[in-house]
Amino acid sequence: MIAPPAATGQKPDQQVAWELGQPDSRGRTEQTLRSGQDSRSAVHGVASSLLCMDITIHTTALPHDDPDASVAFYRDVLGFEVRSDVGQGRMRWITVGPVGQPGTSILLAPPAADPGITEDERRTITEMMAKGTYGWILLATPDLDATFEKVQAGDTEVVQEPTEQPYGIRDCAFRDPAGNLIRIQELR
Repeated sequence: MIAPPAATGQKPDQQVAWELGQPDSRGRTEQTLRSGQDSRSAVHGVASSLLCMDITIHTTALPHDDPDASVAFYRDVLGFEVRSDVGQGRMRWITVGPVGQPGTSILLAPPAADPGITEDERRTITEMMAKGTYGWILLATPDLDATFEKVQAGDTEVVQEPTEQPYGIRDCAFRDPAGNLIRIQELR
């Protein structure tokens, strides 16, 4: 049998953890010590108060290249509300989100407005947006068929009709005016 932490000069908290069958402060248990393997999922060096943080996803960003077309798609086709629209011309930052869900938003932003982006990077972003491989988002709805019909009626590019996926979800896909892939899955 492997000696408990107290017998090896380890700290008292490790002794208590050992006796309770819990991992010590380094995430090790009697079993992992016996096997000679450390846990790869243990969080080393992180205060336990950080493990239970109250964090939510508030905003995610998607690029746009035509702010008016993007507003029309997200507002008129998806039914989102426009929460803010800052800037002018094509340099507009537009925040949209589902009605009744003020804590969840999408920021529609000019893709290459960052002054730290090089001309080569701007060109790459433009090329990826044109191919529809730069931005994407996953949305969800309880009624996929009705949502699909409404979005399709909005003269939107359909990428995939509602399909039962082999990995256990049913979803469909569209492109927004900037070419971003919008996948919508059915809530079950």
